[in-house]
Amino acid sequence: MAEPTPPVPQPPARPTRDMAARGRILVVDDEANARAALSEILRDEGYATETAADGFKALGKLEEFAPDVVLTDLKMPGLDGIAFMEKAKSASPQTVFVVMTAFGTISSAVSAIKKGAENYLTKPLDYEALSAVVDRAMEKAKLLQETLALRERLRERNAFGHIVVTDDSGPRSMRAVLDLVAQVGPSKATVLITGESGTGKELIAEALCAASPRANAPFVRLHCAALADSLLESELFGHEKGAFTGAVARREGRFKQADGGTLFLDEIGEIPQGTQVKLLRFLQEKTFERVGGNETLKVDVRLIAATNRDLKAEIKKGHFREDLYYRLNVIAVELPPLRERRQDVGALASFFLGRYAKENGRNIEGISEQALKLLASYDWPGNVRELENVIERAVVLCDGPHIDVRHLPPSLVPAEQRGGPPPIPGTTIQDLERYAILKTLEACGGSTSKAASILGVSPRKIQYKLHEYSSGPTTTGTGAGAATDRADVPPASRDDDGTG
Repeated sequence: MAEPTPPVPQPPARPTRDMAARGRILVVDDEANARAALSEILRDEGYATETAADGFKALGKLEEFAPDVVLTDLKMPGLDGIAFMEKAKSASPQTVFVVMTAFGTISSAVSAIKKGAENYLTKPLDYEALSAVVDRAMEKAKLLQETLALRERLRERNAFGHIVVTDDSGPRSMRAVLDLVAQVGPSKATVLITGESGTGKELIAEALCAASPRANAPFVRLHCAALADSLLESELFGHEKGAFTGAVARREGRFKQADGGTLFLDEIGEIPQGTQVKLLRFLQEKTFERVGGNETLKVDVRLIAATNRDLKAEIKKGHFREDLYYRLNVIAVELPPLRERRQDVGALASFFLGRYAKENGRNIEGISEQALKLLASYDWPGNVRELENVIERAVVLCDGPHIDVRHLPPSLVPAEQRGGPPPIPGTTIQDLERYAILKTLEACGGSTSKAASILGVSPRKIQYKLHEYSSGPTTTGTGAGAATDRADVPPASRDDDGTG
């Protein structure tokens, strides 16, 4: 006999979001009114929902609906909540379960948690507690899905196959970085990855995880700069119910979620001083407490941190603890910017071309020689991420078998090649001067005397500059007006001033 279920209290009015925007939830309860009311509440919260009246019907929904989270009653006829959960978890290991029970049978809920449930709710359901528990369960489900997807990607790529490099083995090459990753990956040592934005720090963190005995354990990541200081500590260490306003239920932090695996903290230089102290303690003792709690927790987590900041400079400014820096910097992995590994630009461009041509259903054979030269001469302040964006854009705009210069962004193309003035800001004085001289000569039919008169300089100045331009590349390719060959220098007239 199923236990009687009081009606679920209605929540306050909330705006309805697009269905399935937040995830999929299966509600399993033999009480029809409770099932319908709970499903309606969750739909109003933006979740896509399905319902089942018992455990057997719920098993049939798992494959067709593929829920992220299952809310199941414990006491049901036929297949009860615990038996259903045990069968469902073997069929759908990435699904997260929350059990519901009457207040008098909380011991059953605790038993269910020991068998794999994420959390439990007591009936009659409290709306705020329901919302908090479901939110956390959905976060856990997304984390599990991300971990499974990462494992699959790393398995397919053999850990390092997704990092495009050439055979260059110099000390500032990516090949040297991967050699270091292969060496330190199997260890338990904390690793600090440094490098400019867009150099691939997260990919290296994934490779370190893949090369370790923890490859099949959770890989949890957190972007420290994405959270307010007041939320970061709770996100890392978790909090107890009532620890602060809005803490309606206990939540586990990223350290607990990563127990047995790897925690990747991106932009570690952004964390506030108070959180730095707690992080230092963890690195020293491997223990921590939840916010608002007294219980000391111990977890087995390997920490990988990354930053694009100069932490030594931050230490001098008093923004970063020196003792924490040395705890993090057990193994240092420094990623070179793309401008220092120009030999990799062509291989990276081809890799991204293949990826985005496939995604967009485009039949593009390759990149023209002139476009490749331009890509190789550019300094890439946004590094590999910027190159990836440029190639994706070019694939979308390409209307032929090859990506050409005209498919590249104006900021990469010299002004004389794209027929327009250099961008301001973004161009050097030398490039502006070059553009002015060449365009004026073009308008004057190549007459150096006329061009000199218009520009307010001597004809010999014009001739000197033309000789400079025609003798080879005039810049390293950092400016939008950088010369790439001699063909763009017009011939100067010799019959009007005798200096040609």
